[in-house]
Amino acid sequence: MKHPDRSPADYLSRPTRRRWLRGVVVAAAPPFLAATSPANEATAAGAKLIRAGFSQDDIRIRLYSAAVSRPVKLVFAADTHLSRDDARGDAYREFSAHMAGGYQLTKHFKTGKETNPEACFEETLEIARRENADFLVLGGDIFSFPSEAAVEWVMARLEAAGLPWLYTAGNHDWHYEGMEGSSAELRERWIAERLLPLYGGREPMHAAFELAGLKVLLIDNSTYEISPGQLEFFRREAASGQPMILCVHIPLYAPGRPAGFGCGHPAWGAGVDKNHLIERRPVWAEHHSAVTMDFHREVFASPNLLGIFAGHTHQFSTDLLQGVPQVVAGANATGAHLVVEVLPLDPVPSPTNI
Repeated sequence: MKHPDRSPADYLSRPTRRRWLRGVVVAAAPPFLAATSPANEATAAGAKLIRAGFSQDDIRIRLYSAAVSRPVKLVFAADTHLSRDDARGDAYREFSAHMAGGYQLTKHFKTGKETNPEACFEETLEIARRENADFLVLGGDIFSFPSEAAVEWVMARLEAAGLPWLYTAGNHDWHYEGMEGSSAELRERWIAERLLPLYGGREPMHAAFELAGLKVLLIDNSTYEISPGQLEFFRREAASGQPMILCVHIPLYAPGRPAGFGCGHPAWGAGVDKNHLIERRPVWAEHHSAVTMDFHREVFASPNLLGIFAGHTHQFSTDLLQGVPQVVAGANATGAHLVVEVLPLDPVPSPTNI
């Protein structure tokens, strides 16, 4: 691959129906939030308001924080499901044929016109350039299976575009249907053998990047579960007190959502795993680990977490839990993506200064 010594950290140092939701600021917060939120307590003491609110216009999300030094913009895309392959994939056809036949033609999420995943990926790169995004986040399932040809195609286009990018894997990126091995084993193997160039030298299971005072966290939850190391990573980053956004492939559980919002879903497990035969993979565990449930609880309790961005379901959705918005992108195989802006907010004046 080109430029194997360049990492996302190097890049980061370089300069339908209208839906509108707005987050709260201290003056408008419900009483229980104002009374219990460490972020609000810090603001009352004169510190900067970290999580000031959010707004949403279709696919454009704005997060507000007085603790960022300048606007930060990212484009988030997941579920492109590229299936380009060549002779190197012949030995794996029995494992790739089913997914290779899917997503060849799609309908564009805006126009409804016929398109395809490769055209949509290139369109998303152009949108990121036009938006002058600080970086592009590839939120998993960029591939339908771990094809060398597809990985090389993506790397060539990312490098040609000159865009900074960050990547975390989805459950299809490393999955050959019917191949022997646990999900954890297959993920480890195919990240090492195929997907590694996309990480730019960083740790595939979790990473943090900082820009203008904002921390961008990526955590691989593509097996639906969280490891002890990932939980400790999140705790360390959250303890900094800096504003953060979290990017994952599988959305975190929200009340009323199905098991597809499976990371931390209390009903997740073998009893509700309807797709393991279709996907030719091991059935889910009986239930989530205690670590995964702790992760879910601690994420939504973090006062400096501005928002969560995910894919996996292929359906655009927004949930607001404990003041934290979680936005799920539509499938990039149809051109869907999110434009996320983190904007500085002047501190709320104290009564004595009004």
